[in-house]
Amino acid sequence: MKKICFIFILLTYSLSSFAQELALLKYSGGGDWYANPTSLPNLIQFCNSNIATTLKSKPATVEPGSPNIFSYPFVHLTGHGNVVFNENEIKNLQNYLNSGGFLHIDDNYGLDEYIRKEIKKIFPNIALVELPTSHLIFQKPYSFPTGLPKIHEHDGKRPQAFGIFVKGRLVLLYTYEADLGDGWENAEVNNDPVAVRQKALKMGANILYYIFNN
Repeated sequence: MKKICFIFILLTYSLSSFAQELALLKYSGGGDWYANPTSLPNLIQFCNSNIATTLKSKPATVEPGSPNIFSYPFVHLTGHGNVVFNENEIKNLQNYLNSGGFLHIDDNYGLDEYIRKEIKKIFPNIALVELPTSHLIFQKPYSFPTGLPKIHEHDGKRPQAFGIFVKGRLVLLYTYEADLGDGWENAEVNNDPVAVRQKALKMGANILYYIFNN
């Protein structure tokens, strides 16, 4: 009990002191955790310019087993390949998410078959559920009445947003078949039309708005 209380106090302190810094998760397993290097900086710039955030321009990099993860209210995971969390990392992620942290996982195509198994390790007794289009994350500050936008086509599947809820709080968001991160990248990386990039950035802004306001 003392350890849990300490973790909660640490996270509460961290959120109040370092709430303006986001982090990218550096995981093991062989997947390219470093994919989309310009995506988070661009999302940060968009949010600072459009929804009055004051986020640090450069995101941090943090490992899932590091105590430093408690310094970040938002941690982002992406990639195309394998992801493996060891026992210590699973425990640390559980403590982080149960104590007020938030993990956004964005499937960059090829991640799905691996990441679902790791999510199940973190929350073995909580189901990953699809968010309804009525969820607040699709409403403010930008309206997405049909839910998660489709940024890139791969298998012709519809985009889906899945979540893990702990005591009614959304602690983990998994965006699948959308490729939000690709849409956040520099324009010349994927040559996406301006309207497509705007959809991706606005949805990303909604995610951060939701975290900081709920």
